[in-house]
Amino acid sequence: MTPNATAESRHTRKAGNGNRRAPRGKRRWGRIVLLSLLVLVLAAGGTAYWLYRDLDGNIQGIDIDKAIGDDRPQKLPTSGQNILILGSDSRAGANAALDAGHVSGARSDTALVMHIPEGRTKAVAVSIPRDTLVTRPECSKKDGTTVPSAKRVMFNSIYSQVGPACVVKTVEKISGVRMDHYVEIDFAGFKGLVDAIGGVTVDVPQDIHDKSSGLNMTKGPHRLDGTQALQFVRTRHGIGDGSDLGRIGLQQTFMLALLSEIKKQDLLGSPTKSYKIADKLTAALTTDSDLASLTKLAEFGRSLNGVDPSTMETIMLPVAYDKVDPNRVVAAEPQATQLWKAIRTDSPIPDSAKKSPATGG
Repeated sequence: MTPNATAESRHTRKAGNGNRRAPRGKRRWGRIVLLSLLVLVLAAGGTAYWLYRDLDGNIQGIDIDKAIGDDRPQKLPTSGQNILILGSDSRAGANAALDAGHVSGARSDTALVMHIPEGRTKAVAVSIPRDTLVTRPECSKKDGTTVPSAKRVMFNSIYSQVGPACVVKTVEKISGVRMDHYVEIDFAGFKGLVDAIGGVTVDVPQDIHDKSSGLNMTKGPHRLDGTQALQFVRTRHGIGDGSDLGRIGLQQTFMLALLSEIKKQDLLGSPTKSYKIADKLTAALTTDSDLASLTKLAEFGRSLNGVDPSTMETIMLPVAYDKVDPNRVVAAEPQATQLWKAIRTDSPIPDSAKKSPATGG
């Protein structure tokens, strides 16, 4: 195992048992995350906007341009909009008791490059597997100290080691695609949201017994409160083969159930209820400084009105099993280069660039 690998992510797949598994190529997680964001910003741009003005302070902003400087890819005229979306999973504060608090700090458990072509209605999300080994560029921490470049760094460790700006810089380096915006959603923020709407009913696909998080559920429908919802989206050891694949599936199940609950209760049709949702969700948001206000979020949301989340295509960055460390993956070539070139030039993505050698078969 590399020095930068963490015990938490050791179970990306089982090695040597003839049944290795890797993240699947097409996930709805990117579509769901974007839909959640659009629900917020579009509501903020409605007639009840005056209720939201005092929520600006909830949103944390990061000056990505200042943190990275000029060492960035060129913004091409035809490149559309590119947004890096991170789903972070903090183990600090109130979250430390969950998952037994085995991992300190926070990690980017979900990473998506959202590409919205210029003048079109169909978007694409490229997911970067968390256990991908990458070359981390030289970055500056928040306190101004410089962290030197390092090879074979696990992608999801960069967030906790150096910070979100370095994640943006790393993605830009490996893709050659300039990120126009950065959005981070903390899973912990959903705890208060779930409690605020009175819980969410999920259909558990199989019995779950996770000694690490303390989550015990039988197969079938369950009404989850905020604490149980957090356990549900974070459980890994109690389902499937113990890899992150099962957890990603549960996150997808939960987010669909959450959006269904919001729709069923018509929460967005009531200004008072909308405010309650926005209060909880904005507290879970961190964005680049260009989006760090409800006014800017609303304007950005309106600019995406033509994008239909249901038509979004999700693609996993093509990866291959690492030859040195069987618990890790690396970008597969030439597929990865083909994929990023298509995103960078706003061109159709070749079918060959959507296929990953690490099939998990």
